[in-house]
Amino acid sequence: MASTMEPLPGTADIWEPETRTWVRLETMAREVFSRYGYGELRTPIFERTDVFVRGIGDETEVVQKEMYTFEDRGGRSLTLRPEGTAGIMRAIASQGLSQGEEKRVFYIGPMFPGERPAAGRRRQFHQVGVEAVGRCNPAIDAECIAMQHDYLRAIGLPGAKVLLNSRGTVEDHQRISDAFREYFTPRTDDMCDDCRRRASTNVWRILDCKNSQCQSVIEGAPAIPDLLGVESRRFFDTVCELLDALDIAYEINPRLVRGLDYYEHTVFEVIYEGDELGAQNAISGGGRYRISLPGSNKSVEGVGFAAGLERLLLAQNAVSQEAASMGEIDIFVAALGEGTLSEGLRLAQELRRRGHRVIAETEGRSLKAQLRTANRVNASVALIRGENELANNTVTCKAMTGPDQDEVSLDSLDEWLAGHLLS
Repeated sequence: MASTMEPLPGTADIWEPETRTWVRLETMAREVFSRYGYGELRTPIFERTDVFVRGIGDETEVVQKEMYTFEDRGGRSLTLRPEGTAGIMRAIASQGLSQGEEKRVFYIGPMFPGERPAAGRRRQFHQVGVEAVGRCNPAIDAECIAMQHDYLRAIGLPGAKVLLNSRGTVEDHQRISDAFREYFTPRTDDMCDDCRRRASTNVWRILDCKNSQCQSVIEGAPAIPDLLGVESRRFFDTVCELLDALDIAYEINPRLVRGLDYYEHTVFEVIYEGDELGAQNAISGGGRYRISLPGSNKSVEGVGFAAGLERLLLAQNAVSQEAASMGEIDIFVAALGEGTLSEGLRLAQELRRRGHRVIAETEGRSLKAQLRTANRVNASVALIRGENELANNTVTCKAMTGPDQDEVSLDSLDEWLAGHLLS
């Protein structure tokens, strides 16, 4: 039995040094997205349930199985947000959007899908996402994919693969659904129980099934680009041409549909081809969508993508040791002897003002014990100030990766640190 002191299954406490890598992912998102004219929008963690039922689709796995829904004291049905887009659309619609006006926003925060936990996928996970709302043209879709590419490159994942497809317009959907039913209905005996049900309720969902039993059947299904109308095909071809012009590599996956019913036209995923994420290897994804607003006959159109921070960290750690070292302390300041603690704290404070990450001794322990602490916190260097160093206005500087140490004057300390700390 799990201890009551442990976090609930599917959730986690996030400690240093891991939190530093989270901050870096969030900081890079703000930097990259702002270059494209996106501003941050923060929405409530819970919404009226109808925001997600109408926005995501009541036949999706998210709405049917994967939401935390409860009734408040006023008798209203509320839901912890399982994804970001529906709430963002609700917020934008509440402010109004004029004809031809475009809103560009990004968001960062926790989501709560009530699904079975998997590698990098928790019942409370964290997501960064963007939405460009109000205009529909292939150039915005291509630019959105390019921005996603820039973000992944900025955080050290330039080699991830972009998978691309189109779901066509609403006018195409019935024709595509009929083609899928004609193909899948005679083959339901070879599919999982969920896909047997989907064949009559929402046949598109079959293409998103990750069950190996169904994958061999899905591989023979009709290719969606072959079923598109003239308008949809022209839209999709233009997205591909623009991505070629932007030098963004992609691979057309003709059966990619994504997991939500609100998508139209372009859909895309970025996958990391490694064992760390398991069978579900997508690290980012999105597309163009049209979302119905609760309490209204109106809908809002946009394009965007989202990436789970936990999955980005797994992929990042697999390809680079940089993320693993992000939480390291630059400097441990050791103090030896009478009156050295206050001087050590004073030096540590000055170094922090210069931008270094510093921990200082506060107890007056032996040098051996202090150096053990320096190793434990992964300090790059230790600066030792004892009675002799105070008298001589010097610091004994020790690189933690080897036996060598130097005694340098305080005036020369910055120069020594510049040669021994990673930039």
